[in-house]
Amino acid sequence: MRLGERSRRLPAESQMVARRKLRMLDAAAHPEDLRIPPANRLEALKGQWRGQCSIRINDQWRICFRWMEGDVFQVEIVDYH
Repeated sequence: MRLGERSRRLPAESQMVARRKLRMLDAAAHPEDLRIPPANRLEALKGQWRGQCSIRINDQWRICFRWMEGDVFQVEIVDYH
């Protein structure tokens, strides 16, 4: 998917929320910056996602990423269920 392009997988009603949260992720200086708003539900992931963090778009979709050397890498939107 290219910048500014809409996803066919992610429901339309979730896309605006996802874009807003991606902007938050881009602006964050530290992972802890993403604790606000609490609805982000920042968490360190376990299992096959160990080493990644996530914030929630909604109950089904998450933005997963790795935080390394003060920056965000490997960002993906995942249907976590």
